[in-house]
Amino acid sequence: MFKKMFKSLILLCIIVISGCTSSTESDGYKAYLFTYFTGNGPGEEAIHYALSWDGYHYKALNNNQPILNSDSISTTGGVRDPHLLRGEDGSFYMVVTDLYVPEMGWQNYAMVMLKSDDLINWTHSVVNIPETYEQFSDVYRVWAPQTFYDEETGKYMIYFSMLQPGGSDIIYYAYANEDFTGLEAAPKQLFYNPGEFAAIDGDIIKKDGKYHLFYKTEGEYKGIAKAISDSLTSGYKKVADNVDLSDDQVEGSGIFKLNNSDEYILMYDVYVAGKYQFTKSKDLENFEIVDEDISMDFHPRHGSVLPITLEEANRLLDKWGN
Repeated sequence: MFKKMFKSLILLCIIVISGCTSSTESDGYKAYLFTYFTGNGPGEEAIHYALSWDGYHYKALNNNQPILNSDSISTTGGVRDPHLLRGEDGSFYMVVTDLYVPEMGWQNYAMVMLKSDDLINWTHSVVNIPETYEQFSDVYRVWAPQTFYDEETGKYMIYFSMLQPGGSDIIYYAYANEDFTGLEAAPKQLFYNPGEFAAIDGDIIKKDGKYHLFYKTEGEYKGIAKAISDSLTSGYKKVADNVDLSDDQVEGSGIFKLNNSDEYILMYDVYVAGKYQFTKSKDLENFEIVDEDISMDFHPRHGSVLPITLEEANRLLDKWGN
C-alpha cells in the first residue's frame, strides 16, 4: 500500500510543479533517502533505509529491517553511523563505523567502506587503522566516518574521529584510493579545538565557497558546535557553540539541502531522550526547530540524508517497498 501511495504522491508532485519549473529542475532530485541504524542492542547496529518525498515525512523501507547483513560486511558484526554520498562518477559511496557495542563497549578499530551503482548492491572493504598504520597502533576509537568529494584533487576525502590513550577524540582525514577499498596514506589531523574534550561526529557542507564543519563537542558546551574554513582539509576555526536547540544531550549531526530550495535541514540524534530533532536554516547560522512538521514510522540513530531522483526512489521501492 505504501509503495503505491508513495509513487502516486511523487507523480502528482511532478505534474503540479512541471508547469512552473525548468526542465533541469524537473529532471533532478525528487525524494530523499535516509540511512540510519536503530540502537546499541543485538541486531540494531545495521544499515537501514527510509524514504521521503519532501524531506520532512519519512517511511522506513524493508519493514524497518536492515538492507545489508552486518555480519557479512564488518569484522565485529555491527555497523553504525552510516553516511551516504553521491559520487561525481555516478556511483554511491557509504562509510560506517565497524563496532558491535554488546561485545566491544565503545572501543573499536575499523571502518567499512562501501560502493554501489544502484543503492542496492554494495561492495565493501574494512579498514583497520591500528593494524594498517604504525603511528596509530594504539588507537582504540575509530568513529563516524563520512565522505566528501574534494574538487581540487578530484578525490574522495574520508574524515572520522580517532582516540589514542591519554588524548582527546580528534577528527582526522585521508583520501580514499581509486577503487574505494582503502586509504591512500595515513590519516592527518583535520580539526581539534584546544580546551574541548572531544571533537566527534563531524559533518561538512559547502556553502558560498566556505566549508562548514558541524561536530559534537564535549567541552564546556556539550552539543553540536560549528567550525568554518576556506579550505576543505585545513584552517577550520570554531565559530559557534550549541548550534543544536535541544535541552538534552545530542550527537550525530547531519546537514542537507532541501531540493529546489535555499533552505537546509540540520538534524541530530537526541540520544538521551530517544528521539531525533530537525531544525531549518537558510544561512547555516540561524536555526529554527521544525519537529512539528516531521514524521517518521521508525526511531533512527545517527544517520544521513541524501537527495535522490524519482528513478532511484522507484528502484528502492521495487526492492524494499512495504
